[in-house]
Formats: sequence, C-alpha cells, structure tokens
Amino acid sequence: MSAGTESATGTRTNASHSQRAVGARLLRAGRHLLVEAWLPVVLVAVWWVGSASSTSLYFPPLARIAERFRELWLFEQVPVHLVPSLQNLGWGLLAGVAVAVGAGVVVGRMPRLHSALLPLLEFMRATPILALLPLVFGLLGLGVTSKIALIALGAFWPTFLNTVDGVRSVDPQIREVARAYRLSRTDIAFRVVLPSAMPQVVVGLRTSVSVAVVVVVGSEMFGASNGIGYFVLQAQRTYAIADMWAGIVLLGLLGYLLNLLSAGFERWVLSWHRGQRATAELTERT
Repeated sequence: MSAGTESATGTRTNASHSQRAVGARLLRAGRHLLVEAWLPVVLVAVWWVGSASSTSLYFPPLARIAERFRELWLFEQVPVHLVPSLQNLGWGLLAGVAVAVGAGVVVGRMPRLHSALLPLLEFMRATPILALLPLVFGLLGLGVTSKIALIALGAFWPTFLNTVDGVRSVDPQIREVARAYRLSRTDIAFRVVLPSAMPQVVVGLRTSVSVAVVVVVGSEMFGASNGIGYFVLQAQRTYAIADMWAGIVLLGLLGYLLNLLSAGFERWVLSWHRGQRATAELTERT
C-alpha cells in the first residue's frame, strides 16, 4: 500500500472517529436536556389545562397570560422596561463583583484584618439588602445611580465572602513555593492565590447574580418610572392581573437564562479545575 493511500485511509478513520465523538456528545446533551425538561413541560401542561376554565381574577388562564406575554414582551415593552432593568443589573453586578474580588483577596491574605472585620462581615451577611433601600435612596436619591449602587451592594457580599474563604483556604505550601521562586506579591495574588480560590469565587458570583436580580426588582418597585419591577407593581395596582403574571413569567425566564449563562461561565473559567480533578481521581484509581 502506498504512503498516499495510507494517509488517505488514516484521514478517513480520524474523520469517522471525530464524527462518532460528536454524535455521542450530541446524544448525551439530548438525554441531559430531556431529563431536565420533562418536569417543567409537565407542570406547564397541567397549569394550562387546569386553568383553562378559570374565572378567578387573580389566577387567569395560562393561555391568557401567554397571549399578554406575547403582546407585551415580544417586543413592545422591551425598550421601555426590560432594557433599563438589564442595564442596571449589568452595571451593578459588574461593579459589585469587581470590588468584591479585589477586596476579598486583600482581606483573605491578611488574617489580622480579617479578624478585625469579622463582626462587621457577620452583621452584613445577616442584613437583608432590601432593608437598606430607604438609606440608599435617602443618600443618593431615586435615580439610576441609587439603583445601581444597591444592586452592586447586593452583588458584593456573596462574592466577597466566598473570595475571602477561598483565599484563606489556599494551601500554605503553595504560597511558600511561590515565595521560594521569589514571586512578587502581585504575582502571588493573581497567579497563585486567586486561581486556587477561583472555585469558591465562582460559586459566590453565581449567588451574586441571583441576589442582583432580586434587588433589581425590589429597587424598581419604589420611586421608579420604568423597569420590570415597576411594570409588575403597576399591573397589580391597576388590576391588570394577566399583565402582572406575564411580568412574573418574564422574571422567571430572565433568572433562568442568567443562571445558564453563569453556569456556562463557570464551566469556561474552571475548565482547568475539572481537568485537574479528573487527573487526580484517575491517579488515585491507578
């Protein structure tokens, strides 16, 4: 057999293996989707059938809610209410998480500072963020700045506390090896400590996303003129109950989508961590 024939055969074999691998991944993804989707589909079907003949003011038929959802959010009210909410969420989340990671690395690497701040940290951990609404609005007014500040404050604590715990749990031997290689403090912080603490940082980030969505809605229910929270509250006040339910459904879908995005971000950021853990498990077995 000539070298060219062997090369062509090898190429076809590799292509066949690649196609089978892709097919296997798609099959696993399809099975995973079916496992996740069957219960929501059943619940929605039960809701649709069970509410079809409803005459209750507060529990209208799901068909009516779906109709109002299509009329309002595809896409009449998107620029009026959804876009401002997403803008506030994005800026507040970005500011809160960025400050939280930096402050968490500093506090986590300084045991005495952590001990001094521990009572304050525990106090803030137990304080509901929405309880600070009057204070923040009193200091910053009722504009966009106060809403972004409140969202940032809500997003700050989960990421900050998880970052502190992650930094404090880094193996001291890793730090000693970094010092032995004469790495600067900045290099140790960003190339050694932060990557080691990243699994807990990402857990805090996902919690911050959930908290930020709650704060967005809560902040828009007071002194606002737009936003999803404002829309839901106004619909309730004017007894447009189907519109209110449509807004609630939108919030649920938005939260689910953000959770998917944060889960994808986690898989991307921690891909090295999963590979490292799989290698360690394989080593233990052998």
